[in-house]
Amino acid sequence: MRTRQRGAMRSVFWLLGLAALAVALALLVGNNRATVTLFWPPWRFDVSFNFFVFALIGGFVLVYAALRALAVVRELPTQARRWRSQQLERAVVGWVLDALANQLAGRFVRAQGAAQNALDHLRGGSSRDWPRRAQLEALAHLLVAESAHALQNRAKRDEHLQATLTPATAKASPEVVEGALLRAVRWAVEDRDPAAARSRLAELPQGAARRIQALRLRLRVARLGDATAEALETARLLAKHRAFSPEAARSIVHGLALDALRGAHDLAQLQRVWDGLDAGERITPGVALLAAERAHELLPAEVGERDALQATNAARVRAWLEPLWDDFGALEPAQQARLAHAFEPELMHLDAAGLARLEQLQRQWPQNAHLQYLAGQACLHRQLWGKAGQLLGQARHGLVDPMLKRRTWRALARLAEERGDSVSALEAWKNAARLD
Repeated sequence: MRTRQRGAMRSVFWLLGLAALAVALALLVGNNRATVTLFWPPWRFDVSFNFFVFALIGGFVLVYAALRALAVVRELPTQARRWRSQQLERAVVGWVLDALANQLAGRFVRAQGAAQNALDHLRGGSSRDWPRRAQLEALAHLLVAESAHALQNRAKRDEHLQATLTPATAKASPEVVEGALLRAVRWAVEDRDPAAARSRLAELPQGAARRIQALRLRLRVARLGDATAEALETARLLAKHRAFSPEAARSIVHGLALDALRGAHDLAQLQRVWDGLDAGERITPGVALLAAERAHELLPAEVGERDALQATNAARVRAWLEPLWDDFGALEPAQQARLAHAFEPELMHLDAAGLARLEQLQRQWPQNAHLQYLAGQACLHRQLWGKAGQLLGQARHGLVDPMLKRRTWRALARLAEERGDSVSALEAWKNAARLD
């Protein structure tokens, strides 16, 4: 509506202007009797002033029109070259779009052919003045390389990738170079070549290396190269940037923490891995239990060395398992069994406060077979035969884990031997043997 109003007002002003011009011309030439005399010896020409003015204006218009026509004629070859260049540029852009569409559709041979057509025409001299020639050429090379990778032609892929990573392309379109490097990392991961993938990641600019896509690839490269510590740190960064859902992030970080613990080769390395975990990761039952199990597995085989490290290792394991006792009721039965396995070697080093806490937990869950087992074994180490026999006798009915059940029968057999009850001891040894 406002546009119409503005158009109507403009028309009114034009009409008023034309009317004012007509009035001015009428006043100027309507009653003008002046003459203009032109001398060209031996001739003399007398013309009216009005005719002279109009002839002068008409001559100016004719000369201007002739000059413009001459300029247009002289510009025809340039315009023809520009038109041909524009048509070629549109064709090249069309081929690049066709290559991209075929690439997305999985038609890799057609995509390679269309991109190659674009490259062939880009090599002509008429394309040098195009505004985005370098970007078009880089994209065409990248599409050829992508199709060659899909067709398992690695030599052609690397050739066109290298043609993309040129200083001219980096200056004209750095985004294309960054994208090509990210694609090269993905190709190296698919080829299971972590060294090549790391080399391409190192070529990324600092800003591009912090992007989520680059971090995802870094995580895959780290896992491919068994660099668990790097993978764990990268997974934490991705979780911080919300690259995964909360459940997926917890699962990935948990799995990598377990892999890092499994990859420790000695107690010192295991301690470093544990110190590198976050507080939230340390209180995860699976992580704490695996750390305790690995601490027992990594103890030296030599008796002297093992005895020297036993007390230190016991204190370490107790500290790692400490948070699990506060939430013991939330543990699954399998986790409770693993906790009993991991904590049992520390019972001989348990102080009075630790024993009191264990008994308190056992009274809090009196029907829990795993707590009955641990409390019974603790009493057995302190030669509290009666209480140990009572707790272990209750535990044998509720335990499901074969190893814990076998150890329970062995402990009951030793208790029976202490009492001099050879019949009960023999029966307990038989029950233990049946579980072997």
